[in-house]
Amino acid sequence: MPELPEVETTRRGLLPHVAGRTVEHVRLRRADLRWPIPPEIEALLPGQRIAAIRRRAKYLLLDTAAGSALLHLGMSGSLRVLPADTPVRAHDHVDLALDSGQVLRFNDPRRFGCLLWQAPGETHPLLAGLGPEPLEDAFDGDYLFARSRGRSAPVKAFLMDQAVVVGVGNIYATEALFLAGISPLRAAGKVSRARYAALAREVKAILSHAITRGGTTLRDFLSPDGAPGYFEQELRAYGRGGLPCPRCGRPLRQAAIGQRTTAWCAHCQR
Repeated sequence: MPELPEVETTRRGLLPHVAGRTVEHVRLRRADLRWPIPPEIEALLPGQRIAAIRRRAKYLLLDTAAGSALLHLGMSGSLRVLPADTPVRAHDHVDLALDSGQVLRFNDPRRFGCLLWQAPGETHPLLAGLGPEPLEDAFDGDYLFARSRGRSAPVKAFLMDQAVVVGVGNIYATEALFLAGISPLRAAGKVSRARYAALAREVKAILSHAITRGGTTLRDFLSPDGAPGYFEQELRAYGRGGLPCPRCGRPLRQAAIGQRTTAWCAHCQR
């Protein structure tokens, strides 16, 4: 599943082609993705100027005066800006025709993505209750320490809780914990303030670096221009269970935490 850096890479790639453009019409090739596509998409979006493209957690919002189209890429979705006469491929479910003569095309083979609507001045239920963005100042070691007190869940599950902080998925949680030297199995409430400060720094650093590198290519993800991300080759722990630890050379352990595969070094991460 695309994580925060992939979604931010998509946002930045779309921005110069979509922001400021008017949606001339909407073409829905099916009425649903993960959930039914609401009627506002066809009724309200045509004729609207896209004032901005925002990201909240792993969602993209196309803001207009009438409301915001809310998009999630799901497991395998992609958004591309293409000439309007580009032949339709399998799984090209949605076209937003722009006044530039191009279309914003949503392709989603597995249909785990979504296209929903947020009215002006409202917060969609999917966005309600989300924690802070990991790259904002509100996310730091003091915040993590305060939120973790009394928590017995593994620190990795805590870090991936979207009510605690958004957008830190399996890949980057695994990598940040490795770089901070914290075992993903340690109870969240047993991690010190100083170690949470280190973890918050690593989360910010690794996400920022991954964004500059174009995200992480895993199976299905491609950036809007069709180019893959370049961060996968730099992974130190994720997906490397049984391979030598890049620090000490001992085999990395692997187990499921919260139903997500996790790799870590029992020697370097305590």
